[in-house]
Amino acid sequence: MRQNTLGHLIATAVLTLPFAANADDIVRIGHVGPLTGAIAHLGKDSENGARLAIEEINAKGLVVGGKRVTPQLDPQDDAGDPRTATQVAQKLVDDKVVGVVGHLNSGTTIPASRIYKEAGVVEISQAATNPAYTQQGFNTTYRVVATDSQQGPALAMYAAKSLGVKTVAIVDDATAYGQGLADQFAKAASAVGVKVLSRDATNDKAVDFRAIATKIKGENPDAIMYGGMDATGGPFAKQARQLGVRAKILGGDGVCSTDVVKLAGLAADNIVCSEAGMALEKMPGGVEFARKYEARFHQPLQVYAPFSYDAVYIIVDAMKRADSIDPTKILAAMPSTDYKGVIGETSFTPQGDLRHGAISIFSYRDGKKVLLDVVRM
Repeated sequence: MRQNTLGHLIATAVLTLPFAANADDIVRIGHVGPLTGAIAHLGKDSENGARLAIEEINAKGLVVGGKRVTPQLDPQDDAGDPRTATQVAQKLVDDKVVGVVGHLNSGTTIPASRIYKEAGVVEISQAATNPAYTQQGFNTTYRVVATDSQQGPALAMYAAKSLGVKTVAIVDDATAYGQGLADQFAKAASAVGVKVLSRDATNDKAVDFRAIATKIKGENPDAIMYGGMDATGGPFAKQARQLGVRAKILGGDGVCSTDVVKLAGLAADNIVCSEAGMALEKMPGGVEFARKYEARFHQPLQVYAPFSYDAVYIIVDAMKRADSIDPTKILAAMPSTDYKGVIGETSFTPQGDLRHGAISIFSYRDGKKVLLDVVRM
């Protein structure tokens, strides 16, 4: 009986050894987006994309430096708030993540980037388009979307050449993203002969846009460019329509979501918007990714899931090329990235921007998003 008990204890210890050893080889990859607040649907969409990548990598098995490695997603909510974003960034650093996918908003990505820089942790934003993010001189900042210095001009040129827009009123939500995109659009619009009649600002928590819309109605522009997210852009378009404003509503990737149809109602058919990347149906792996996403999460994707999905794979690709889970070595491998994924081929400029960006232009028809054009940068 004593021998059996001893044998049982030894067998149990042997069986548990691999799990104890593997515990040291768990690597955390952070994901940050707004999981609460008005644009929580966009943050959750992005997190789902990252989670799908993690699940696939673990299902296939990952070996780095001759050891089996298990990536784990460390999801955090910055609520779209700059101050919360820096607190969350510090938490991820304290969690000893090897890389971060995030943040989603430019206004949260930029302040958080200093925390990651000081810690020497790579940060790949799946959505931040403000050019200032990668112009800080940090070797940790990367993104897998085009910038507003590309998106603003593409939207302005499409409005002028394809929609025949001669005059425009501009409204932004006073965030780093919304204001930055509006600035780039305004500059490009003037360059292609579109007259900017007015410039107004609201905020990213506003719900009543009737005063601004009434003022703009009196100016009678051909189009209104709205710099902001769908949570405010949708209601803005809806209220403008209710007041009899006939102008086209132009928006960037923050507006260009699936949910904007619910937020704008019938006015969605009056929206023309851009995405700072290739349209899902034009992405090399887009159709298959959408199928996997919907099968896993039982809902259609919004905008950012393919970008966060590839960003996770890019961090893991750098890990494999470095043959290490050391964040310093992963960071050192990032500049030579040449990864072919769902969104296409990803390689980076010395600043961390995409070498081969694309801007997709969409409209909405009968509640569905319709691709109008793709501008390659």
